[in-house]
Amino acid sequence: MAERKFGIKFANILTTPLERRLQTLAALQWAYTFYFMGLTGLALFLFLLFSSYYYIALLYSVWIIYDINACQMGGREIQCLKTCRVWGYFRDYFPIKLHKSTDLEADHNYLFLYHPHGIASCAAFSCFATDGPGASKLFPELRFRLLTLRCNFFLPFAREYISFYGICAASKECIHHLLTNCGTNNALVLVVGGAREALEANPGNFNLVLSKRKGFVKLALQHGTPLVPVYAFGESDIYTQVALPPDSKLRKMQNTFMKILSFSPPIFHGRGIFNYTFGLLPYRRPINVAVGKPLKLPKIVNPNDDEINEWHRKYVDRLVDHFEKHKLQFGLKEDDHLNIL
Repeated sequence: MAERKFGIKFANILTTPLERRLQTLAALQWAYTFYFMGLTGLALFLFLLFSSYYYIALLYSVWIIYDINACQMGGREIQCLKTCRVWGYFRDYFPIKLHKSTDLEADHNYLFLYHPHGIASCAAFSCFATDGPGASKLFPELRFRLLTLRCNFFLPFAREYISFYGICAASKECIHHLLTNCGTNNALVLVVGGAREALEANPGNFNLVLSKRKGFVKLALQHGTPLVPVYAFGESDIYTQVALPPDSKLRKMQNTFMKILSFSPPIFHGRGIFNYTFGLLPYRRPINVAVGKPLKLPKIVNPNDDEINEWHRKYVDRLVDHFEKHKLQFGLKEDDHLNIL
């Protein structure tokens, strides 16, 4: 039974089942890699560079220069890492469940659009970079490639880690290459809302930054690639974010960060390892990732603005219908609706 001291609700580790301890350890491993691996890798690189082992850092620098475009060419996933048991514990920590609305045709490429971003797109990683929730069983023909900011592939050592999970750069060059030169049955997973949408992440918030995000529609039209709406019910519930007024100094600083670095650090908290009140671990709240029916697009090599706007509108309508169809099933209320920003 949990104890409260100084307003903090502590876990009773003596009575916690081993299974739950392993789940917490898996979530801790994920939180460390997501929030700190980049800084750790950079610190290790600088330590090597200014030590007697400087030659290791120099050789690694040569490797990075040689390998700089691998993130745009499909990466180098290691299957045994994606299926490692730790990701089963991570899945069960919340739990995360993956659902499909229909079978997807073989011998096609797809562009999965994941909503919402949440603080860390936690379930996107679980479902499409690992096989914890069983994507390989639900969609056995597809090879998933989660896309992330290209700047992540400039971070020493961390870049290798994310590459091992088949993660690639979220750039038009990478998407074009994967849809053109890597055969069929590829499912590229793009978290459309990005860093701007992370600032909207809070329990009970259904704001999606989507109205001006149309680049994915243009790319899909150029390749005739179906768009698949994916909504993660509960993604925004696993952390609590400090609500900042639009005209506050902190919010203005976040907007400046976003313009310069393409991302902005949200101010948030979850739970701790030994307490339920404060920390960087996500809360144990269920996430249901619902994959919708694909929207088939024609192939238009040079789509004009009217064609892009038309198919963007059709995609938004498909996404809203997908949300409305499943919201009651996953615990939302009848008056909960998407707000497209």
